[in-house]
Amino acid sequence: MSSPPAPTAAPGLVEKGPASGTSSADPEQQLPIHGGDLQRTKTVSDRVRSSFRVQEKGESGRRGIHPWTFLRITFRSSSWASRIVNVLWPLVPAAIAVRYALPNHSLTIFILSYLAMVPCANLLGFAGQELARKVPHVMGVLTETTLGSLTEIILFMVLITREDTPNVNYVQVIQAAILGSILATMLLCLGLCFIAGGFKREDSSFSEAVSEVGSGLLLTAGFGLAIPTVFEHSLTSRLPEEELISKAIDISRSTAILLMIAYGIFVYFQTQTHHGIYDAIFIEDTERDNDKRKDDKIKYRLTFTEVILALVVAIGLVAFISTILVTHIHFLVEERHVSDAFVGLILIPLVEKAAEHLTAIDEAYDDQMNFALSHVLGATLQTALFNAPLVVIVGWCLGKPMGLNFEVFDLAVLLLAIITVGNFLRDQKSNYLEGALCVLVYIAIAVAAIYYPNPVHLTANGTESAGAANGTADASATATAAAHHR
Repeated sequence: MSSPPAPTAAPGLVEKGPASGTSSADPEQQLPIHGGDLQRTKTVSDRVRSSFRVQEKGESGRRGIHPWTFLRITFRSSSWASRIVNVLWPLVPAAIAVRYALPNHSLTIFILSYLAMVPCANLLGFAGQELARKVPHVMGVLTETTLGSLTEIILFMVLITREDTPNVNYVQVIQAAILGSILATMLLCLGLCFIAGGFKREDSSFSEAVSEVGSGLLLTAGFGLAIPTVFEHSLTSRLPEEELISKAIDISRSTAILLMIAYGIFVYFQTQTHHGIYDAIFIEDTERDNDKRKDDKIKYRLTFTEVILALVVAIGLVAFISTILVTHIHFLVEERHVSDAFVGLILIPLVEKAAEHLTAIDEAYDDQMNFALSHVLGATLQTALFNAPLVVIVGWCLGKPMGLNFEVFDLAVLLLAIITVGNFLRDQKSNYLEGALCVLVYIAIAVAAIYYPNPVHLTANGTESAGAANGTADASATATAAAHHR
């Protein structure tokens, strides 16, 4: 009598058995693998359909647009922190009204538009979350991270199209904002996630797959961003300044292309060849979140049409408010004597990353540390490997000298932050102490940025501009103008 056939392992799982080669039926010993063989058996059309089919967790049970339900779900948002942010929505029409009714009140306009950006970015992030629920886990995280970074991309695009003033170099503001965005996400947001995760438990754990890949890519991104700066500062005394800057910008453009290729490989790694690992990790995190299980039963979800509407409204508002905000940066620098470093390194990143920070902190509080870490590292990597190279290439197309040749201070704190965060991620555990240390490091950088002087502003022919050369006269004139404005 023949013996029954041995059971076949489930797709995407490898059975861990004894050394003799016999398989074990214990499900706890089944480990997820990347599922590449299974993925390769699918046709292109199958992959597209599986990636963009609305998932059960994202179904709303409705069709079309229901205005009252749309507003209620949008205001309810995804977390208590997001609901608090939605209280700032009245500032959006206020900022627009003041912009046209009182165009000379630059400080008021800047403050209102700065605060108005927060609910707009939050709406964009929430719409991204709703869209992410309608696609598979890995694709959802990438979609949510990408849409959350649209605020940053829009701000960069608005800044790169601005013409410099005698005292404000918008390229330098963008460069500071690039590194500031990375630091805000990597230190401030990650630190707050560690603190939030430590409220209810002694330690929070996360997967090695998420932390190791993220740490490695952070080091790679830091190395890539450092190359133009190291080149420029190592040859300061050997090449004429104009030629040195030109070569550094050429290197920046080449590096930008390579960084974007690296980001493309990372996305392919997550979504195609190793998606099984990340799917298993994210499913486990989802099962640990009681809040989301309750939400899944109630099904407070936007329809696909409502998601598109929310995205269109949010992107439009973010673009419009960004234009108002950027238009009045020169007032802070010229009349309030706020340094380019503080504007770019601290002020802009805090508002552009608000939605992603709130999402990640809420996930960490709900013991979804893998989700939180994926959002933090994903947003950081998108800035370093995609958004920063993108603005370099756009500047290239516009004929702007946009490069990755940063200030030594900015680059030094970036590399030190990457090393610090990498050490915290090494043991796959976090606690409130590590979170507090990350936040304190970020505050120290912010304090240094307040006192950091503006770099010398060079004209197109490499000579010092009148605003930089006549610092004393400009300072006196600026002080007089500020006093008159007050």
